[in-house]
Amino acid sequence: MAAAARLDLDGNPIKPMTICLIGAGGFIGSHLCEKLMAETPHTVLAVDVYNDKIKHLLDPPPPPPPADGGQQARNPWDGRIEFHRLNIKHDSRLEGLIKMSDVTINLAAICTPADYNTRPLDTIYSNFIDALPVVRYCSENNKRLIHFSTCEVYGKTLGSYLPKDHPLRKESEFYVLKEDASPCIFGSVEKQRWSYACAKQLIERLIYAEGAENGLEFTIVRPFNWIGPRMDFIPGIDGPSEGVPRVLACFSNNLLRREPLKLVDGGQSQRTFVYIKDAIEAVLLMIENPARANGHIFNVGNPNNEVTIKQLAEIMVQVYSKVSGEPPLEAATIDVSSKQFYGEGYDDSDKRIPDMTIINKQLGWNPKTSLWDLLDSTLAYQHRTYAEAVRMAMVKPVASS
Repeated sequence: MAAAARLDLDGNPIKPMTICLIGAGGFIGSHLCEKLMAETPHTVLAVDVYNDKIKHLLDPPPPPPPADGGQQARNPWDGRIEFHRLNIKHDSRLEGLIKMSDVTINLAAICTPADYNTRPLDTIYSNFIDALPVVRYCSENNKRLIHFSTCEVYGKTLGSYLPKDHPLRKESEFYVLKEDASPCIFGSVEKQRWSYACAKQLIERLIYAEGAENGLEFTIVRPFNWIGPRMDFIPGIDGPSEGVPRVLACFSNNLLRREPLKLVDGGQSQRTFVYIKDAIEAVLLMIENPARANGHIFNVGNPNNEVTIKQLAEIMVQVYSKVSGEPPLEAATIDVSSKQFYGEGYDDSDKRIPDMTIINKQLGWNPKTSLWDLLDSTLAYQHRTYAEAVRMAMVKPVASS
């Protein structure tokens, strides 16, 4: 019996489409590729410089044992995902891939806070200049674009400018971030931490203008701290020894090495965290419901999972003890200044709570996974994947000079 046709939110059959996925080899891209291969008939043109995180989708299946007649097993997605190794900065093949596709998704970015201070030029070029050809090719060839921005475009909240004991600080309009109403407030130019947010905001404005003036069909995604397996890297294991990944991988690295977790400026900033698998559900809804997603900017986060960074560290210590079987560290955290950790030019926002009205109304999406559960799943993966490699790295003899 034939499988029932997949339907969109309005009850219309979903036709198979070709998706040009730029940044397919990264954290978000790899999870999206898995989702598309497992649950849809769509074809993915996977564009990236690296493919380590999607190799399991690209490699042929292992040969069958002799007893089954020697027939080669086939991946269920065989022929539906192609990897194209290219850098979107300077590769003439990019326009051809966009022309071949029904929708282009742009995930390419430098998006690690440690880079905003130390590599502000690279950050601005990566997030604005390098994205310009993608927008232009989509607009000129009448192709739909789903562009990944960031919750950083909101910058600081209005409430952060009020005195700490001001009653208005408790009013949601001073800290809940709305796509169509909240202002974007950044620190001074000397605070190079905002190089990322400004570049992302400017490309958003350009995409919006292309839609208004030239009819570009677009959707802009503002992720609010998506976390899960394969996020970032563990320094010295599957990334540079001097590298500083984002907070989840930083804390994971400390836990794996049984070191205190470093809290920048006491870890008082507040954030919300959403599980990658919940967030990818939202992206699939955008892909398959263009009539509801085009022309919209969507916050994608989980306002129920709000904690300070200090609270996040404390929960991670407990969860890691559970998944690893090791006792929690007695001195679990230490405070460091932002200047020590990130260098000159760092600045931060106080709170980031997404308003979910638009995505709920347009796509009916709500996150499901609690903070404890998403950390349990993620840290179990981190321990399974890295614990032995970290242990071996730590016991290597140091060469004498």
